Formats: sequence, C-alpha cells, structure tokens
Amino acid sequence: MSTVENRSRERVTAPEANPRRWQALAVLALVQFMIVIDNTIVNIALPSIRNDLGTSQAGLAWVVNGYLLTAGGLLLLGGRFADLLGRKRIFVIGTSVFAFASLTSGAAWNSEVLIASRFLQGVGEALASPAALALIVLMFTTPGERAKALGIWGGLAGIGATVGVLLSGVLVDLANWRWVFFINIPIAIIALVLCAKLVQDAPAQGVRRKLDVTGGLLVTGGLILVVNGLLRAAEHPWGSFGVWGSIVAGVVLLGLFVLVEARSDDPMMPLRFFANRTRVSANVTTILLTSAMAAMFFLVTLYVQQVLGYSPLQSGLAYIPFCIAFIPGMVLSTQLVTRFGPKTAIIVGFVVSAAGMLLLARIDAHGSFWGQLVPATAVLAFGLAIGLPALQNAALHELSDEDAGLGSGVQTSVQQLGSALGLAVLTTIALNHAANAVTTGVVQNEATVSGYRLAFVVAAVVLAVGAGLVAAFMQKVTVPENAAAVPV
Repeated sequence: MSTVENRSRERVTAPEANPRRWQALAVLALVQFMIVIDNTIVNIALPSIRNDLGTSQAGLAWVVNGYLLTAGGLLLLGGRFADLLGRKRIFVIGTSVFAFASLTSGAAWNSEVLIASRFLQGVGEALASPAALALIVLMFTTPGERAKALGIWGGLAGIGATVGVLLSGVLVDLANWRWVFFINIPIAIIALVLCAKLVQDAPAQGVRRKLDVTGGLLVTGGLILVVNGLLRAAEHPWGSFGVWGSIVAGVVLLGLFVLVEARSDDPMMPLRFFANRTRVSANVTTILLTSAMAAMFFLVTLYVQQVLGYSPLQSGLAYIPFCIAFIPGMVLSTQLVTRFGPKTAIIVGFVVSAAGMLLLARIDAHGSFWGQLVPATAVLAFGLAIGLPALQNAALHELSDEDAGLGSGVQTSVQQLGSALGLAVLTTIALNHAANAVTTGVVQNEATVSGYRLAFVVAAVVLAVGAGLVAAFMQKVTVPENAAAVPV
C-alpha cells in the first residue's frame, strides 16, 4: 500500500472514542458551569459581605479581583500542567481545590480569610478549566461531534454568567451571602464521584515530560501583571503608575517569554501554535467578545439596581429573558458551524450581538423592562450564544493531541483577559462620561444612564470591528460531520 493510501486511511479512520463520552461531557460541563457561575455570582452579594464582615471598599475589590488575577495569570500554566501530568488528574485536583476554597469562602469569619479563599478558588479554576476543555478535545475524535461538544461548552460561558446573576439574587434575598459559595460544594462532589466512573483520561503521544520553568515563570508573571493593571484601571486613572506600570511590565515579560520560547529546545508554548491563522484570529477576537459581554453584565446590573431600584432578587429575575433567548442561539450556532464552518457563525454572532448592544443604548433613566431591556437582552443573548461556541471551535481548530491542554489554556486565558479589559475600559468610559455630564448640570440619574448608553455604543463598535477582523483574517474551514479529526 502506498504512503498516500496510508495517509488517506489515517484521515478517514477516527481513533477509538470513549463510549461514555457524552456522559463524560456532562460531568465536565457541570464543573465548568459551576466555575462560570462563580465568576458573576459574587457581585450582587458584595453589599451583604461588607455589612456582615465589615469589609472595606478596597477589600471588596480584592474579593472579586483576587479571583480574576489568580485565574487569569495561571490558566496557561494550568493547561500545560494538564498536558504534562494528565488531563483527568489535573481536572480532579483543580475541582477539589475549587470546592475546598468555596467551603472556606462561605465559612470565612473575616475579610482576610475570604480574600485568601478567593485567590485559592482562582487556582482551582486555572487547573480545572483548561484540563476539562483538553479532555473534550481529545474525547471527541470526529469534527462533527467535537463541534457539537464545543458548542455546548462554549455556550456555558454566556448562560452560566447569566444564571450566576440570577442565582445570586435568589440566594442573597432568600438565604444569605455565604450560600453563593456553599452551593458549589455539592456540585463539585457529584462531579468528582461521576468523574471517577465516566471520564477517561486521554493520554497524548509525544507529550513533553519536561516543564519549561523559565517560560512558565515569564508567562505567568506577565499575565498576572497585565490583568492586575487592567483591574486597577477600573478604579484608578489610566495615567496612574499602578495601571500603566503594571501593564507595561507585564507586556515586557510576555515579550521575553516569546524570545525564550523561540530559542528553547523544549518550549512551553511552541511557536507553531501561532502558525494556524484560524486559531490565532479566534483567540484575538475572543478578547473583544468577552470584553463586551463582561461590561454588559456589570453595567446592566448597576442600571437595574441603582437607577431602576431593583432588589437583588428582581435584578436576578431580570435576566430570565436572556437565559431563554440564549438556548436557540446555541442550537443555531452548532448548525452554522457544522454546515458552513466557524467563520460564518462567528461573524453572524458578532453582528447580532452588536445589534443587541445598540438596542441597549436606548435605555433611559425611567426605564421600561419590556420595552427596552427585554428586546435588547434577548437579541444580545441570541448573538452571544451563536458567537461564543463558534469561537471555541475555531480557537481549538486542528489542535494536536500534544498541545490540547496548551490550546485550552490559551483560550481560557484570553477569556479572562477580555473580561478584565472590558470592565476596565468600558466601565471607565461610562463613569467618566457620567461625571462630565454632572458637571454640566445634568441630573445624576440621567448622567449615569448617559454614561451607560455611551459604553454600550462603544461595545457595539468593538463587536462590529471583531466581525470585520474575522471576515478579513480568519480562514474559512469546514467541519465535516463524519470525518476523523486530523491534528497538525
């Protein structure tokens, strides 16, 4: 048999798949859903935490930022740990750490214990999330099935964030703030028990067994400094040294990381990873989508609570239309990806999301839930549900088994970076515009809403730019339903 025939047979014969892969996906998705919920569930509980523990305003910022800083800085390293030490093992360790940190967060008797526990929760996410995503990439061996699995996974980012806001309002109003953490514990225990039975590790051939220590320190330090600078920018002027100094130092370390990797015989991130245009453009535009999404959740929550006077429970319930509209968007995303490829689905998702942001820019100080919020959030949810899963597919396009954890770490890292960037830039735009409006004599509520409107318009422009970048730079690739995945 010729070499060409051998290669042809390799391309059409899929590796043996885990017969319980869909059940295993449910277990992995359950943990990811828990983690995504935790990213937003804490925000509404902050006033109750302040009243109970006497936490200062700076301390409350660290309750949120400590988690984001640790997770954002360590996700890439966590993905590579999964490649080196075993994806299932790292997933179990990360989920266990996250559950333990949730227990200590809920039981915290002072602010210091709570903040330290939130840092530890970030470590848990940094280990569990990329390992779980790598397991999905390796368990689903045909592009059609993988597209569907990643569609489900990608959709969790949007719907989980929404459920987090909804659930936090219910828990804070009907129980107390500690339950926003305690609720993670039974979920994690169920997932760990089922994981032992259903999830098979997917060892990759040719995986390096040596950790690039220098590269790991540089990329982790660089990401932490960049995320720290972006988080500081949400509370301090961009011209302050704590903001630009941290970002510049982080960029310098990331630049050194690239130089070290280019000369290393056994790099943590092989430069071949950036040779795939589809993967690179998907990861870059993920930053744009998640930045707009994070800012939207934050500003809409402020709007309904501070301007419209909603209680935490009412604020959570206000996101129900978002949840409902998200589901058909996820279904359509999978259909578009399998039929036309991720590029088409991403462009559609970005354009529809931009339209939703423009609808949000119609809000006013008196507000109409059914006339303004519902149409805008429904359109936005539909667009995000199309775009997020498609980006997930494109970001992991033609990823080799050897680098499955690395690719997953990159994708989850850029999601965190995007969220921090959106909160820093778009929130600053809204607050500065409102402050300037007040100085000209505009009533406070009107000024505040005008700032929100401007931020939503800017977010719509960001999403439109993202659609243009995808159209210009992303390769058009198809996802055959029954062909085997061929790593490169």
